[in-house]
Amino acid sequence: MLTINCKGKIISLENPLVMGIINATPDSFYKSKGDVDENDIIALAESMVLNGVDIIDIGGQSTRPGSNRIGSAEELDRVIPVIQKIHKKFPEIILSVDTYYSSVAKAAVNEGCSIVNDVSGGKMDAAMIQEVSYLNVPYICMHMKGTPENMQHNINYADIIDEVLRFFIQKTNECLIAGINDVIIDPGFGFGKTIQHNLFLLRHLHLFKILNKPIMAGISRKSTIYKTLVIPAEEAINGTTVLNTLAILNGADIIRVHDVKEAKEIITLLKAYEKAAHV
Repeated sequence: MLTINCKGKIISLENPLVMGIINATPDSFYKSKGDVDENDIIALAESMVLNGVDIIDIGGQSTRPGSNRIGSAEELDRVIPVIQKIHKKFPEIILSVDTYYSSVAKAAVNEGCSIVNDVSGGKMDAAMIQEVSYLNVPYICMHMKGTPENMQHNINYADIIDEVLRFFIQKTNECLIAGINDVIIDPGFGFGKTIQHNLFLLRHLHLFKILNKPIMAGISRKSTIYKTLVIPAEEAINGTTVLNTLAILNGADIIRVHDVKEAKEIITLLKAYEKAAHV
């Protein structure tokens, strides 16, 4: 049974976990109600907690395709007040910081976060992996081809499973050498991948179990869903539920979502479905 150690709190992954997304940024690809305004963000966090969220992931940098990068100082100004307020109001909830800056990771962990979620897998700040080792918290390492500014340009893979798997073998080994005890892998749906690539990765997610690491799937309301269905992101909740269900059935241990209630319902129903096999 996989576990992660979040500042001494041992979290079991026997059942899938739900990570709720809070964007403290004005230019996210999908705006949850409550984003940006701090009071509304606290209300959003409260709603997630009431709906049974396991982890809340707080980010101040948009990483949607073509987004404009902000510096670490501005990102700190966006996320630290939010982290402080959520941690004070809900001290029992595991908080994660979504950043590729080591300085932001350090400040966020000092203010209450227990996980670092890095979409660049340490490629956008060479100090990140060593910093996470010093912080002694779980590290979510995501695969991304390129950077958010250019990741959807000229996408090419000879064998996407082989390339992503090799990336994770290299990165988990790098993390092990650095002294990071808990690494969570995220194949990076939508980050330097076409719709077909995303669906192929989802279909073959179980292959990454060979690494014996927790797997996170972040596909909530992304273009793979709304472009396939020809609808706006605001209407993609049903499609998100379908793909999150497939992600769990194919091996995801954590699903990163905008809609916590619906995600928790998936897990409840799948648990009931599994129990029915043993009547």
